[in-house]
Amino acid sequence: MWQKLSHGEFMDKAKAVVVGHAVGDAVGVPYEFSDHDDMARHPATDMVGYGTYGMPKGSWSDDTSMSLCELDAMARAGDDEIKLHNYTLANFRAWLSPEAKFTPTDLVFDVGGTCNLAIEQGYGETGENSNGNGSLMRIHPYVLKNFYDINNKDGQLSPEDISRYLKVIAYGSKMTHAHPRSVLACLLYAGILTKLMVCPQKSSIQEGLNAAVEAIKADEEIYDFVRDELNSTDPKNSYVRILRGIKDEPRETIRSGGYVVETFEAVVWCILNTDNYRNCVLQAVNLGHDTDTVAAIAGGLAGALYGYDAIPEEWRDFLLKRDFIESLCERAFPA
Repeated sequence: MWQKLSHGEFMDKAKAVVVGHAVGDAVGVPYEFSDHDDMARHPATDMVGYGTYGMPKGSWSDDTSMSLCELDAMARAGDDEIKLHNYTLANFRAWLSPEAKFTPTDLVFDVGGTCNLAIEQGYGETGENSNGNGSLMRIHPYVLKNFYDINNKDGQLSPEDISRYLKVIAYGSKMTHAHPRSVLACLLYAGILTKLMVCPQKSSIQEGLNAAVEAIKADEEIYDFVRDELNSTDPKNSYVRILRGIKDEPRETIRSGGYVVETFEAVVWCILNTDNYRNCVLQAVNLGHDTDTVAAIAGGLAGALYGYDAIPEEWRDFLLKRDFIESLCERAFPA
C-alpha cells in the first residue's frame, strides 16, 4: 500500500516519465550507432540536431512514437483490453504507414526489424532473436496505467491486483517481444518505475527490483514463463548483474547496444552513477551505440526520480510536439 496521490500529483509524475523519456530519446538520436571511442573523442554535452539521421533538434525516434501509440490507445480503450490491443496495433500500423502518425516531423526514420515484423503480423515472436530492446523502450505507459488504476483504488494492492499488473506488463511486451528474457526485463523495469513513483530516491531502484522478483515468484503463471531467465546466472544473457547490484561495475564492462540485457544494464548503471537528470541522459548517450533508446529509458526513470522540473528547461522547450505528448498523458489518465 502507498499513500494515495492526488490526480495532480500523479499527472506531474506521469509527465515527468513520459517527457523525460522523449527528451532523452531526442538527445540520443543524433548519436545513434556511434561507438564508445567516437563518443569519448566527441562527447555529447547538450541536445543538438542532425547527426545520424539528419533530423532537426528535438526530434524523437521510434522509442517515443510507439509509446505515444500506446497512450493514445489507452485514452480511447479505457479498461477494455481487447480494444486496447486493437487500437495499439492500429496505431503502430498508422505510425509505419505513409501517414507517419505519432512522429515528430511526419517522417518515420528509425524502426527495429523485430518491431516491424511483429506489427506486420500482429504479434511478437518467442525466439532467441526476439530479445532486442523494442519492448523495454515502450513499456512505461503500461506501468503508468497500472499505477493509475491502483492509485484510484487508494493504493490498495490485493494479490489479484498484483497478478493482473504482472500480466498487463507481460502482455505489453509480447505485442512485439514475446521471449521470456524480454518480458522479464519489462517486469523488472516495472518494479523500479513503480517504486520510484511512490518513493523517488535511488534506494527505490533495488527495492523495486526486489519487489518485482517477489511478485513474480508469487504468481505461478508468470513465474513458470520467466523462471529460467530469472534464475540464470549467465552474466551476458541474464539480469544477474542488475539484481546483485551493478553500480560499481567498471564503465568498460557496460555495453549499450540494442540487446535487451545490455540496454537494461546500461540504464540502471547510468541512473545509479549520476545525480541529476541532465547528467544521467548525457552519461547514457556517451556510452555510444543505441544512444536514443538507452537515453530514452534512462530519461524516463530519471524523470520519475528527479521530477519534471529537473528536466532542463531548454531541452523541454526544444522537444518537438511537446504539447501533443503531454496532452496524450492527460487523455490516457483523466481526472
